[in-house]
Amino acid sequence: MIKGVLIDYGGTIDTNGLHWGSVLWEAYQKHNTGVDKESFSKAYSFGERSLAINPIIKPEHSFYDTLILKVEQQFLFLKENGIELAPELVEAIATECNAFALETIGKAKPVLAQLAANYPLILVSNFYGNINKVLEVFEIDSYFQEIVESAVVKIRKPDPGIYKLGVDALGLRPEECVVIGDSFVKDMVPAKQVGCKAIWINVAGWEESTAAATSEWKADAEITDFSEVLVKIKEMNQ
Repeated sequence: MIKGVLIDYGGTIDTNGLHWGSVLWEAYQKHNTGVDKESFSKAYSFGERSLAINPIIKPEHSFYDTLILKVEQQFLFLKENGIELAPELVEAIATECNAFALETIGKAKPVLAQLAANYPLILVSNFYGNINKVLEVFEIDSYFQEIVESAVVKIRKPDPGIYKLGVDALGLRPEECVVIGDSFVKDMVPAKQVGCKAIWINVAGWEESTAAATSEWKADAEITDFSEVLVKIKEMNQ
C-alpha cells in the first residue's frame, strides 16, 4: 500500500513533464533570438552548472528572479562564444517562461490538494536554495510536510541518498512510498534504487532519450499528465 508521496518540483509540477531546456528553447525561438539549438543546449548546460556551483541565487529569490539569473548566465556563455543578444531579451524570455510555469502550476494545484488530503507529501528537488520562496510565491507551499532541497542537504539527484532522506522524513518503509518525477535518470532510477514505487511523467526528455530503454530499472507506471497520478496511485493500492 502507498502511504506517502515524494514529488519532484522542476519539470514535474511546474511544466507538467516538459524539461526546462525545452521550455526555454521554445521561448528563445518565440522571441526570434536566432540562436541555433546546439548553441542553446551548450548555454543551458553552462548556466545550470554555474548556478549549481556559484551562490548566485539567494533564498529570497522568486522563480521569476531565478529565470532572470538563468537566462543571464546563458547569454553570458553565448556572448563569450560570439553570439551577442539584446539585453532586453533576458526579461522577455524570463517573463514568457514564468507565465508558463504559473499557468501549469495553476492546473497542478487541485491535484496537489487531493494528494495532500490523502497522503503526506514531501518535495524532493535539485534546486538552488530558494525553493521555499518559489513555493510560497506560487502558493503551493502548504501542501508539503517537508522539503528536501539539494542545495540545503548537499546531495543532488541522481544520488539515491536524496530520496532516502525523503523516505526518512515520511517515517515510512520505501515500499510504502511512491516517487513522482519527470526525469527517468534523476527521479525513477534513484527512486527504485531506494526501494520506492515510481511514476514517470514521460513527456519530453532532454538528455535521456535512450536511458529508459537501456536501464535495468523500470518505472512502475508512466503518465503524460500530472493529473493522472491520482488514478495511478489508486491502482497501486488495489
